[in-house]
Amino acid sequence: MKNLIIIIHKNGQETLSDLLRTLDFVPGFTFTKVEGHSSHSERDHLLSARDKVVGYVPRVRVDILLENQDADRVLDAIRTSLNGGLGGGVYWCVDVEKSGRL
Repeated sequence: MKNLIIIIHKNGQETLSDLLRTLDFVPGFTFTKVEGHSSHSERDHLLSARDKVVGYVPRVRVDILLENQDADRVLDAIRTSLNGGLGGGVYWCVDVEKSGRL
C-alpha cells in the first residue's frame, strides 16, 4: 500500500477533488489545510497579492491511500486531465507499513 501525498495551492482544491472523485481506483482522500513558507515564495508567479502580503501561501495537503500500482495512475490522471498537473504542486509517495480501522 502507498500513501500519495500532494500539496497544492488552496485554489486547486475543488478541481483536484472533482478529478479524484471520478477515479474508480481512488477509494477516498483527505484534505488538510497547510501553510507554505519559503524564501523562494517572492519569486513564485502563482502567488496572489494576498499571499505576498501575509508572507505565506495557503496550501492544501492531500493524502490518498492507494494500492501500490495505483499511485502512478493517479499522477498520470492529474497530469492528463489537468493539462500537465496542478501548477506549483508537489507530491511524494511513501510505503505504508500498516493500515486499518480503529
